[in-house]
Amino acid sequence: MTIQLDETHDAKRKSWVACANDHSDFPIQNLPLGIFSTANARGDTPLGGVAIGDEVFDLKAACDANLFSGEAEKAARAASASTLNELMALGAGPRAALRKQLSALLAEGTSESARAKSIALAAKLLHKAADCTLHLPAKIGAFTDFFAGITHAENGGKRRGLNPPLSPNYKYVPVAYHSRASTVRPTGVPVRRPNGQRVVDGDQLPTFGPCLKMDFELEFGVWVGNGNAWGEPIPIAKAGEHIYGYCMLNDWSARDIQRWEMAPLGPFLSKNFGTTISPWIITPEALAPFQIAQPARPAGDPKPLPYLWDEADQRTGQFDVELEVLIATTKMRAGKMPPQRISVSNTKHLYWTFAQMVAHHACGGCNLEPGDIFGSGTISGPTPENYGSIAELSFDGTRDITLASGETRRWVEDGDDIILRAHGRREGYAAIGFGDCRARMVAGKSA
Repeated sequence: MTIQLDETHDAKRKSWVACANDHSDFPIQNLPLGIFSTANARGDTPLGGVAIGDEVFDLKAACDANLFSGEAEKAARAASASTLNELMALGAGPRAALRKQLSALLAEGTSESARAKSIALAAKLLHKAADCTLHLPAKIGAFTDFFAGITHAENGGKRRGLNPPLSPNYKYVPVAYHSRASTVRPTGVPVRRPNGQRVVDGDQLPTFGPCLKMDFELEFGVWVGNGNAWGEPIPIAKAGEHIYGYCMLNDWSARDIQRWEMAPLGPFLSKNFGTTISPWIITPEALAPFQIAQPARPAGDPKPLPYLWDEADQRTGQFDVELEVLIATTKMRAGKMPPQRISVSNTKHLYWTFAQMVAHHACGGCNLEPGDIFGSGTISGPTPENYGSIAELSFDGTRDITLASGETRRWVEDGDDIILRAHGRREGYAAIGFGDCRARMVAGKSA
């Protein structure tokens, strides 16, 4: 779905919320949606908000002050709840209208009376982000994890000794599996190391115990907006309209448990113990400046089947968004050392577009619902510094990753913070970010 650029994307637009100007993640050109709570007089009820600089704009307070009109008011009232599912069900039109009116309200240098009123009400409308708790933006009904990062897929096949490294279906079908919605958590929530059956290196039979090969996976998260009726496929040309927005997603993976349990039905306990997402929904409108063509497939690769092919999607269905993985160990935090970047990648390395994922998911009649979430699959680039998992970076635990603290890592250890970040940058436009997708691995409980 191609989003047209307008005044909300103007790099010269500044906000009267001073901390938003030139903010690395949340300038006025972004305006992502989420759910927050505070401990102030309003109480700690989670409600819809918008990130603007280092502040959170309170959508319910803005509705109470009658700052919106038309479709934007409809969207803001739907967002004045403990989840954004009702808002997401409204689809793209109200979302875009809300963003446009928010941009006008928060912009400096206009004479609109509503903007002036919003400034006067700033104490009620704005909450310091540092004083807020961020929650999952929606009640997640289903979580599907795709496998669209072709370099990651190839690297995994090579480590397992497969020749060729990809399964025959990979270049024909967006491969995916159904993961566990109930264990998705927002940034900042620690993840417990899971127990399970695993075969320790050199052993022939499994033992039971905590994961010994903990991994992260650098992924893009895709939020579903308005769904489809059961039994009704979503045409590829319309698939983008069902995407409500994006986030960062860490698909934590217990590699030793996964290796033992994969045959014959795929991952289970190795994936269902925890997934971390960034809490703000970055809208398609905010990402419009960073739309690019889906990179051409290598010579000899098959053209997708007709139900997965749309010329407009091929022209604008991918993004140029830089992705990073950083680590902060216990020792680094104690020494007040900054997190260290260990990988940098880009969404353009995905083999399938997000619209293709939606169209394939629904082609058999599966009904997608507001608040469903997809993982893109690990987004690794073509060279080792672009790898999106520690299994790739350490060559399956056979090589050390040396950190500035003098420590080494082959797998994620207890006490390690793993941080995923993403930024869209394009000359002539304001850069926007996603905020941190951050969680600490901690020791699990014995079964």
